[in-house]
Amino acid sequence: QVGDDWYFGFSLPDSLARYVVEKGSIAVDGISLTVADLRADEFTVAVIPATYDRTTLSEKSIGDPVHLEVDVVAKYVERLTEGYR
Repeated sequence: QVGDDWYFGFSLPDSLARYVVEKGSIAVDGISLTVADLRADEFTVAVIPATYDRTTLSEKSIGDPVHLEVDVVAKYVERLTEGYR
């Protein structure tokens, strides 16, 4: 916890890394969040108190598994640009 907000860091699987950008969207256990910081194999999200209190994030412990979903727009862009690579 930093001030009123919470920061969560997650490992980023290689299979999803190309779809994740800093300040972009990612869903963690179905919760749509904004990527606050991005590194090669991990990312961080900032969570406001209302989101923390009303989601399962408040129940998470270090090492708990989560389900990640990337922004579908990134997948559309990839498909549209396949012929240009």
